[in-house]
Amino acid sequence: MTATDITVWIISALLAIGIGLSKYAKWRTRNKLVRDLAAMDHERREKVLSRMNPALAMEARQELMRRFHIN
Repeated sequence: MTATDITVWIISALLAIGIGLSKYAKWRTRNKLVRDLAAMDHERREKVLSRMNPALAMEARQELMRRFHIN
């Protein structure tokens, strides 16, 4: 094993950790958003969803239906 091999493994591990942490942060943020939307009354929830990016709003609506049976 050479120093180059060790360097490549270390860089790969750091990249994997960074990607994993990024995905976890994104999941945690989305989870918090969906919980907040579920706690809102219907009119306010629709107002917030209408201001969001359409793709993100659709994903949030699907998650609300799946987890909380809210439409």
